[in-house]
Amino acid sequence: MTVPEVEVHAVPEGAFLLDVREDGEWRAGHAPGAVHIPLGELQARVAEVPKDAPVYVVCRSGGRSANAAAWLNHVGRDAINIGGGMRSWHFAGRPMVGENGQDPFVA
Repeated sequence: MTVPEVEVHAVPEGAFLLDVREDGEWRAGHAPGAVHIPLGELQARVAEVPKDAPVYVVCRSGGRSANAAAWLNHVGRDAINIGGGMRSWHFAGRPMVGENGQDPFVA
């Protein structure tokens, strides 16, 4: 199965952004407004992912998010992988926030 994928600049403002990275990666830096569900928790928490809107899925470099997007599409969601992940997001200058007031970075 081919997973739909977009580059970071094509993610629309206000889109549902699902970050599937681990807690430490999330705390280091994430997109404002993103929803954090670590990949290992996704199956148990899938009810938190909308059924009626596209879901843009991101991880650090694009591998975990591609797997998550494939599974989400399999269970009836409209999921799109973000190519290059948060590394590309940061490189493209897209907004990021860090936890605890620290400058955001991609861990």
